[in-house]
Amino acid sequence: MSWARAQGCKASTEGASKRPLRISGLVAALTASVFLAGCTDGGFRPLYGTASIGGADAKEKLAEVEIAPIPGRVGQQIRNEVIFQTTGGGNPLPPAYRLEVAIRESITSTLVKVSGDASGSVYNLDADFRLIRIADKQVVLQGKSASRAGFERFTSVFSNVRARRDAENRAATTIGRDLKTRLATYLARPV
Repeated sequence: MSWARAQGCKASTEGASKRPLRISGLVAALTASVFLAGCTDGGFRPLYGTASIGGADAKEKLAEVEIAPIPGRVGQQIRNEVIFQTTGGGNPLPPAYRLEVAIRESITSTLVKVSGDASGSVYNLDADFRLIRIADKQVVLQGKSASRAGFERFTSVFSNVRARRDAENRAATTIGRDLKTRLATYLARPV
């Protein structure tokens, strides 16, 4: 009798342990279907991936952006970086948009010695930009971008000039890449 009772308990325990597995499998399948539903045309896709119906290919749209001249050496560095980032070094397409950028530069002294001399500085570069659709002269995107690059101060004038120029170049590259990412994000959205 005890053996039959033990077998009955074993059988009822096996049936009970299979039910949670079935329910957890169903929950996992439902969860996976919800996540996969977000991967369709209305969901997420890589920024530089190929577009589906209704979307825009970011690489082609970026090549349609004309970059207006930016005054100064650092402005030219930013413009060159954005042109290279948007065209990949190739020829631009006929422009559908125009990017206008205004920059502000400043230096902040850091690590000031007791004598009042600064042993380090930070080059600050702030850019205001706006993307204009050429067809109707409407501003479709505008914003701000900022970059900071530190450099050391030396007793040699040449070293100071070179250190500052390197900081300017690093900041300009950062701004150029940020502008390219923002443009690609805007231009790759479905129309």
